[in-house]
Amino acid sequence: MAYVIGISGGSGSGKSTFLRSLMDQLSDSAVTFISQDDYYLTREQQVPDSNGIKNFDLPTSIDSELLTEHLQKLMSGTDVSKQEYTFNNPLKDATTKHFKANPVIVIEGLFIYHFQKIAEMCDMKLFIDAPTDLRIIRRINRDQVERNYPLDDVLYRYQHHVSPAYESYILPYRDSCDFIINNVNGMVSAIQLLTTHIKHLIDG
Repeated sequence: MAYVIGISGGSGSGKSTFLRSLMDQLSDSAVTFISQDDYYLTREQQVPDSNGIKNFDLPTSIDSELLTEHLQKLMSGTDVSKQEYTFNNPLKDATTKHFKANPVIVIEGLFIYHFQKIAEMCDMKLFIDAPTDLRIIRRINRDQVERNYPLDDVLYRYQHHVSPAYESYILPYRDSCDFIINNVNGMVSAIQLLTTHIKHLIDG
C-alpha cells in the first residue's frame, strides 16, 4: 500500500509552490503528485452566493468522490487519468493528466483534511501557514496573472468566499497536522527535509 503525504493550507499560503518544488526535487523518483484543483466541478455546478456569484471556495465545489476514488486506486496500484481543470480561463487549453501508481503519493489541496476519507488515508499531514496579508497578495497576483481574473472579482471572492472558507473548512485542521510550515521567507529547509524523507521511504 502506498504512503500518502497530505499538504494543505489557506489560499495563497504556498501549497502549489511547495508541491512544484517537491516535483522538481523528485522528478526522477517513484512519487505520484496529485492536486485537488484538478477535481473542481464545472462552473454550472457551483453554488452561487447571495449576490449570485459562483462560490468556488466550498468543499462542495470539489468532486470529492472522484478524488477519493482516484486516490484509492492509486494506493492499490492502479493508474488513473483526469482532464486538467483550467479555472475557466479561456486562454488555456486543458490537457489530460496521467497519474501513475507509485509507492509514495503526495496530495495537495485546500479541503483534503475536511474530506474525512481522504484525511484518513494520509500517513503524514503538512499544513502550510502564512500571514493573512501575504496570502491576499499572493492570491491577487496568481488570479490576475495565471487565471486571467479581474481585480474586483479577486477581491470580492477573497472577502466573501476565500476568507470564510479558510475559517470554517481549513484552519480547524491545522493543529491536528503532523507539521506546520511557516511560509513567510520561503520553505527551502522544509522542502529539503521532506525530499530526504521521501527518498528514504522509496529506498526502504
